[in-house]
Amino acid sequence: MDRSQVAVVIPAFNERETISAVVRSVEKWGMPVVVDDASSDGTGDEAAAAGATVVRLQMNGGYDRALDAGFAEANRLGMSVIVTIDGDGQHDPESIGSFLKELADGADLVVGIRPYRARLAEGLFGLTTRVRYGLSDPLCGLKAYRIELYQSLGHFDRCDSVGTELMFYGIRNGFTFRELPIPLSARKGESRFGQSFRGNLKIFRAILSTWR
Repeated sequence: MDRSQVAVVIPAFNERETISAVVRSVEKWGMPVVVDDASSDGTGDEAAAAGATVVRLQMNGGYDRALDAGFAEANRLGMSVIVTIDGDGQHDPESIGSFLKELADGADLVVGIRPYRARLAEGLFGLTTRVRYGLSDPLCGLKAYRIELYQSLGHFDRCDSVGTELMFYGIRNGFTFRELPIPLSARKGESRFGQSFRGNLKIFRAILSTWR
């Protein structure tokens, strides 16, 4: 797949320590588009210096709004494929090659399967979506989308779904999805989902949305 047609969207909030390495590691696969979610540590400047296109949010909007802005920018740039990857260095960028191959072979959506889950609620979410959709790990941040899927809905997220609204829309509306196991490294710093209670509450709300 032509890398000039691939946007690698990276939501980032106070990821100065890792963002430069993440940007450089994904450049071989596509254009890095970093969404600086109103970071206070210079994340956006580090990303720009590393060669990324940077979308700067003036107010912290959270994971879903950051990705929504990144998808809009990729669409504006005329990209054919959007890959999402976290800015904390947990995902192996070499996995992107396998995701792009699945898209080239006909998938509209490719979802990663992590070797472990950070929270009890994530395991419950996965159990729920396996029963309903045959989908193992809805909260994996490494995913790949054809632009037609995004354009069909017109946005990435409008309901604080922890990164799942567009994915579920695609599955419910006949877009083809595939799953790929991925490796996962230890995260540096605190998860952007917040501490345990807050993070689990967000995930439980997203679980409820799957049954609408």
